[in-house]
Amino acid sequence: MNIIDNTDDEILAYANPLWSHLIKASNDGNYGEFIRHFAYSLIKGLNEIEVGNQFANSELTRNLSESVEFIGTIRRGEHVTVLYRTRSTKRDGEWLGRLVLGYEDGEVKIFGASIF
Repeated sequence: MNIIDNTDDEILAYANPLWSHLIKASNDGNYGEFIRHFAYSLIKGLNEIEVGNQFANSELTRNLSESVEFIGTIRRGEHVTVLYRTRSTKRDGEWLGRLVLGYEDGEVKIFGASIF
């Protein structure tokens, strides 16, 4: 089973709810909920202090708009990167949201997530 074999519509059926979940958890500052759908390898590699500081100190990641625009997908290996145009409710401008998805134990999991 390889996620890159799915169509964009099939990928978005997984990605959009996961991205919405990340935005809500980030805005709420709920670290436990934020990592809920992360792959084990991502959780294992996280620096909890750094992520905790992000929740406590980042105006951007605590004020993300729930309104996003899908830009496209990039397929590589066993993962697909879903790109979103996102905005802040407190800061002017646009940011690039990146969500990396793949299968872990037969389930779609998050292997990377960031805002640039």
